[in-house]
Amino acid sequence: MAQDNKIHLPGGFGGLMRFQDEYESKFYFKPMHVVMFIILIIGLRIVLPYVFKI
Repeated sequence: MAQDNKIHLPGGFGGLMRFQDEYESKFYFKPMHVVMFIILIIGLRIVLPYVFKI
């Protein structure tokens, strides 16, 4: 005889909707580019007052 006490498990996503997991940006910066940009900004911030005598 078949049992009537069957366990019903949720679907593969646990009842949650999944959308696109990864977002593709139009701009991609490597970590080294970001570090170099920050160093450039800091360097400009230090040098500009001496160049323009502000």
